[in-house]
Amino acid sequence: MQGAMRERIREIIMQTCAEMGVHIVKGVLGRDHVHMFLSIPPKLSLSNVMQRIKGRSSRRIQMEFPELRKRYWGRRFWARGYFSTTSGNVTDDIITQYLELHSSK
Repeated sequence: MQGAMRERIREIIMQTCAEMGVHIVKGVLGRDHVHMFLSIPPKLSLSNVMQRIKGRSSRRIQMEFPELRKRYWGRRFWARGYFSTTSGNVTDDIITQYLELHSSK
């Protein structure tokens, strides 16, 4: 993820989260992955939030960048799964520091 595509992915994710009422505390776009620290309203399930973020961003980015559609035709743009944890066992500051570390790479 580089250049205009990287910025567009960022915009799509931010727009999708805003529509659902999900607050992005911190986010980092790597070259081949995304880290996000989210505050999700209790009425939403994490799996539905991730399904919408990944599905919408994949569809839109492939529509806007035709070279990706050819490259990923019949395959997935994002990996199938995701990792999640709550911030109860570690503080929000530790999570933010972890994301800062990844943003400097």
